[in-house]
Amino acid sequence: MRRLSFTITALLLAASPVIAAAAQLAYPAAPRGAVTDTFFGTTVADPYRWMEDVDAPQTTAWVKAEGDLTRAYLDAIPQRTAIKDAYRKLIDYEKLGPPSHQGQWWFFSRNSGLQNQSVLYVRRGEHGAARVLLDPNTLASDGTVALAGRSFTHDGSLMAYATQSSGADWETWHVKDVATGRDLPDTMQWSKFSGAAWTGNAGFYYEAYDPPEPGAGNATLSALGAEKMYFHRLGTPQSADRLVYTAKADQFLSIGRTDDERYDYFYTAKGSGNSFSWKRAGQPETAFKQIFALDPNVSYGPVGDDGTRVYVQTNLNAPRGRLTWLDLNDASHTLHDIVPQSADAMEGVSLLGNRFYVSYLHDAHSVVKIYALDGKPAGTIDLPGIGSGGQPGGHRGDRIVYYGFASFTYPSTVYRYDTQTGKSTVAIRPKIAFDPSPYVTEQLFTTSKDGTRIPVFVTHRKDMVLDGSTPTILYGYGGFNISITPAFSSATALWLQMGGAYAVATLRGGAEYGDAWHDGGRLANKQHVFDDFIAAAQMLIDKKITSTPRLAANGGSNGGLLVGAAITERPELFGAAIPEVGVLDMLRFQKFTVGKAWVPDYGSADASAAQFAYLYAYSPYHNVKDGTHFPPTMVMTSDHDDRVFPAHSFKFAAALQHAQAGDAPVLLRVESKAGHGAGRPTEKIIDDVADRFAFLVKNLSFTPSM
Repeated sequence: MRRLSFTITALLLAASPVIAAAAQLAYPAAPRGAVTDTFFGTTVADPYRWMEDVDAPQTTAWVKAEGDLTRAYLDAIPQRTAIKDAYRKLIDYEKLGPPSHQGQWWFFSRNSGLQNQSVLYVRRGEHGAARVLLDPNTLASDGTVALAGRSFTHDGSLMAYATQSSGADWETWHVKDVATGRDLPDTMQWSKFSGAAWTGNAGFYYEAYDPPEPGAGNATLSALGAEKMYFHRLGTPQSADRLVYTAKADQFLSIGRTDDERYDYFYTAKGSGNSFSWKRAGQPETAFKQIFALDPNVSYGPVGDDGTRVYVQTNLNAPRGRLTWLDLNDASHTLHDIVPQSADAMEGVSLLGNRFYVSYLHDAHSVVKIYALDGKPAGTIDLPGIGSGGQPGGHRGDRIVYYGFASFTYPSTVYRYDTQTGKSTVAIRPKIAFDPSPYVTEQLFTTSKDGTRIPVFVTHRKDMVLDGSTPTILYGYGGFNISITPAFSSATALWLQMGGAYAVATLRGGAEYGDAWHDGGRLANKQHVFDDFIAAAQMLIDKKITSTPRLAANGGSNGGLLVGAAITERPELFGAAIPEVGVLDMLRFQKFTVGKAWVPDYGSADASAAQFAYLYAYSPYHNVKDGTHFPPTMVMTSDHDDRVFPAHSFKFAAALQHAQAGDAPVLLRVESKAGHGAGRPTEKIIDDVADRFAFLVKNLSFTPSM
């Protein structure tokens, strides 16, 4: 396939864009090439293929010019400074995570208010004196090194922890002695999407990838090969780590030891499913016996065991989930129901004492029920309202455990739970300068194009006037069997204080109603997700909660795809749009970073004529039509997002700017040292929120009531 080459000169001519005197912006020049691909007899143009070389001089010059234009536009909005100041004050409160323990050591996270990264603390015993165990803020002056994951030995004496830099998914594993706080010399690089599974205190399993070949291009953004599982023995270099297993190119690996240290479980995963194998702890890896083979649509999650009786949460023959048991000595691997499938989707199960704590989603919000070992109902955990959380976690023998709960107007609160008395008490209530009393969350329902009932959470002032004047953000995701449930966000709190409403659509493609809901929004059914979102938007307008000039579409990652599809299919429906780190070129996503792992949800244009046809039909980049009046749009990404390749956003923004028929702005905001979003420092988050809300204030034409 031919790659176009452009001289730098043409791009540098536009390297210092300015806002034109007229409403139309002067966009940086983006040469359109003649690259085409042919899929099953259909020729498809890709005029901005050159942007896929994200580190090429012509690309970086264009991105810088776009950044200068965007910065000039946003900084000229009078309310931006006030929004930034208000948000900084709002998030400046102590944030404490739920405590958990391993052995005698209790761990919790704390952010004093404006620290770029939360700090990990440890104490001996639940109420001992706390001390800093790991402060990521000391690892980089700009706060861009984050704690990505951690795993403790059974006695809590050693901690394996991963750090990630500049938002990249790439991780480096380290080992810390908990009692002394001293780091051991052990370091493992080129890990990604990995945990650490200890086998006693001698070492642990982890997953990693082969380092990119020298000269193969940007190491951060390189397409992933096969994931490999290694065993690392403490005190040895990474080069001595033992290769245990190599996955197929589109699969992931994991291993874990049971809480009672009786068994080891091994999994391969693809799509929404995983295989399930077991062996007794201490046996070699060759002793693993497979119970269930990999099926991309069937998951198995062991919850605990009593001897050879193993408790397993699964969706096998139960699309909304069930809790079962099996006997490891039974060669038939028969699953016996403990808690059968119900009308609600089973989200998670914990085993504490001799009771199962089962979290369900009822119309996309949490309900927690308690069952005895034989499946008989044993009560509930009563939650404060419509929200998310409530399922306690811990070790089976724990009497005291913790859980969190939050909703759109209920800041994340930590509860202490006594498994013997069933009593919950508030342990940590954040002291945030947000009064929830003027606001209410309603769950409304609308009907999608094919007649499917779609829930929509809408949070707004209780005294909101239904005249269509309320500026409203409609958020959605709709994919990968991921549930989007009520959660607290300080940014959303600020938006409410500014006078806005915040709506979240429960879209097909997620897990909110089980497998059928997921299947209804993936592969050839992906168009349903966009139809659901459009129906939610229309409902907000019909009910006069908002109106087109005051309605903004927002989503990130797969949600960025959602927004891209929504504005290319129904550009007249929205007053503004902010697609963030979106998958926007649906014909080539599988060729970059970890994109091949998304094929079970999306399909692949290379796989068949049928899959190409439905991907091409909705691919946002390929459905930007010249002469269209697109709504004001700010496309957001980071320059080295190694989850969703940044060229998706580059190409989509360039196509929108080329096609835009009206005066509405199309901006490209490119963050540096931010990745896909995880581990971003507080300062970057503050700037992000200030830019997004300033953009909406200007383009939804309202005066914030701050």
